[in-house]
Amino acid sequence: MALVYIEDSDPWLSEYEACEKLFREIMEQLTMREREPESSQAYASLSANIRLRMKQYNKEINQLKNELEEASRSRTITTEEAERRMRQIEQLQSKDIQLQRLYDSRTKSLLSNRNNLLKPGTSAFADMGTTSWAIDDDDDKPIDIQVSAKDLKTYQEQALEEQEKGLEELCKVIARQKEIGQNISNEVCHQNEIIDDLADHMDRTDESLVNKTRQVQNIGFKDRTCGYWVIIILLFISIVTVALV
Repeated sequence: MALVYIEDSDPWLSEYEACEKLFREIMEQLTMREREPESSQAYASLSANIRLRMKQYNKEINQLKNELEEASRSRTITTEEAERRMRQIEQLQSKDIQLQRLYDSRTKSLLSNRNNLLKPGTSAFADMGTTSWAIDDDDDKPIDIQVSAKDLKTYQEQALEEQEKGLEELCKVIARQKEIGQNISNEVCHQNEIIDDLADHMDRTDESLVNKTRQVQNIGFKDRTCGYWVIIILLFISIVTVALV
């Protein structure tokens, strides 16, 4: 039999709880960011911190998935436990898509406002041609760079593509959960059939026991009656013998 970790000492469960805690922390920071003006330093700082934590969150999800696949291959956990943990990972992936949408919703609003300001014919576009915009680089540190209207449009298109990819991943997760639900439903139906067959078999066994008990009782009654007749015949013979003598 394959070995299974005790729940309290399973490192995978500890990592899963840490991942859920990180999700709650990111949600709290997103809520704090919503209260800040878009042009404030606090907003930029929170955005950078959120992006860093979202990358960490995604990395931890992939790590949990890899560890689960390794445990399944080595059979250190049962098939049912592997299915349960896969559903937990899918829930974390759904939350990751939710975080990305919440983060991008405010960013897209900011991009839309800036794009409107940079449309040809406006005074801002005529005077500036480009605008200074604080964005996050790969190191998650806000820097000031010159962003043209074309660059803003390209960035917006990339954000839309990322959102579409996120929706595709969410669709795959939902399809996977639907498949798991169907498998569970089929298994429940199979188990119900087994239980019904077992109940029928028990009814037949109970009826057979009742019939056998009645037969034993009848045989016992006949045995006692036969003994009485033997005694009566012997007494009759004895009386007849005594009378003749």
